[in-house]
Amino acid sequence: MTTDKAGVLRALHVPGSPLVLPNIWDAASALAVQEAGFPAVATGSAAVARVLGYADGEGTPVDEMMAAVSRITRAVDVPVTADVERGYGLKPAELVERLAAAGAVGCNLEDTDPRTGELLDAGVQAEFLAEVRAAAGQDLVINARIDTYLLGRTSTQEALERARLYREAGADCVYPITLADEDGIRALVAEVGGPVNILFRPGTPSLGRLAELGVARISFGGGLHKAAHAYAESLFAKVRDGQSPY
Repeated sequence: MTTDKAGVLRALHVPGSPLVLPNIWDAASALAVQEAGFPAVATGSAAVARVLGYADGEGTPVDEMMAAVSRITRAVDVPVTADVERGYGLKPAELVERLAAAGAVGCNLEDTDPRTGELLDAGVQAEFLAEVRAAAGQDLVINARIDTYLLGRTSTQEALERARLYREAGADCVYPITLADEDGIRALVAEVGGPVNILFRPGTPSLGRLAELGVARISFGGGLHKAAHAYAESLFAKVRDGQSPY
């Protein structure tokens, strides 16, 4: 019997009891997350790009990104959601097809144009999300990233307007990345009418507090890979200096 992994992933988005996703970057880190007891695995585009030798911001060729996602999905049994930036220039139907072929049952889609680094028109992004939803049906959990805060536009109203548009277009969850202000988080959770994803990083409320605020999903972005890589660098430095790294 085939498991509805998209349905499983979707059901894990519970306001007040959030899905915690320590974003991974390869098959080994994905397996480690599963073995730690997490019910789902999420990739982080910046981390995967760095591991593959490319820059974030769609610097990774789509074939290489999808191949990396495939290796991750083969390594674990839990649902996998993939950060695919703004879709690498693929048409919505092809993007959905490529994600399904790679074994991913969820994806992050951001509203920044990777070519210009500028925020896309909200209506244009909503139309894109609606086409992805139409192509995928319910077989894909769509996490719609909102980049207003990331780009220094701190209006709660603007973020809320985008969130509502993206939800109406079929997004399962909205992701106002870098929003860390409790009042702002509380306002979005109260007004969006659906799951809200918050990025955990230094300065963000604690995991427990985010749950109290009604957050439904917590991501770590590239933070864990940065920390792991910094630790690896310290080990290499010890070997260089003639010390034991163990």
